[in-house]
Amino acid sequence: MERKTCVLFCRCKAGVISADSMDKIAEGLKNFDTDVFELQDLCAMTIHEKDVLNTIGKAFQQTIVVACYPRAVRNMFRQNGIEMGDVEVLNFKELPAEKIFLKLENDYQIQKGEARYQVQITELNVPAWFPVIDESLCTLCGKCARFCLFGVYSYDRKSLKVVDPLACKDQCPACGRTCPTSAIMFPRLAETTVLAGDEPNGQKMAIDKGSLLMTLNARNQNRRNIFRQGVVEQAEEERRKALEEFKTGLDFTRNDKKDS
Repeated sequence: MERKTCVLFCRCKAGVISADSMDKIAEGLKNFDTDVFELQDLCAMTIHEKDVLNTIGKAFQQTIVVACYPRAVRNMFRQNGIEMGDVEVLNFKELPAEKIFLKLENDYQIQKGEARYQVQITELNVPAWFPVIDESLCTLCGKCARFCLFGVYSYDRKSLKVVDPLACKDQCPACGRTCPTSAIMFPRLAETTVLAGDEPNGQKMAIDKGSLLMTLNARNQNRRNIFRQGVVEQAEEERRKALEEFKTGLDFTRNDKKDS
């Protein structure tokens, strides 16, 4: 029985790659004999259009996602309760359009032809920095939740969840910088760093695998790197700016109500 495969293409509204690159990928995907779903955009749809994504997930045995970092995409699906089955991710931050097309043809055996191309739109405006948790790296230390001032997380010693991603403030990935294991990611961050979803130290380090000593040593090294690079100070500054903008918005709203 032939394996049913579809392609999800995230036309990211956060500008993580150029508009020209987005257009080139979109036009190229139309030349493959498969079902292609252009999502505008994937982050927003995992929050606001879960039924659409779950319907796609049930209809196909394999889903190839053309988006950002695989670690970020897979954990974003998990975090938002999206069941996509067998998922492969082609990272358009690292792969040019031509290599994406070659992989579709050679690695996934998708023939050239005319795509059954659909555009899925959501009006939800997602903040540019909403966080995604990599549960395989999270130690439940709670630093991110305690650092955040805007109610994005819920936390106790047994659970850490993103409960209000839309409360996350623009240009404030500060909580992620405090994470000692790089478990917090921001898919809409234009960087090509672990904070945007790249693998920590170039490879996966799951906290429930390998020897305890190796895991502890890796965590300690991560902590030393954080302090050495001064990212905690950077996180404090980002949080301060976000709080100032939040207060300015509140003052504007109050003054607007008085005038009316």
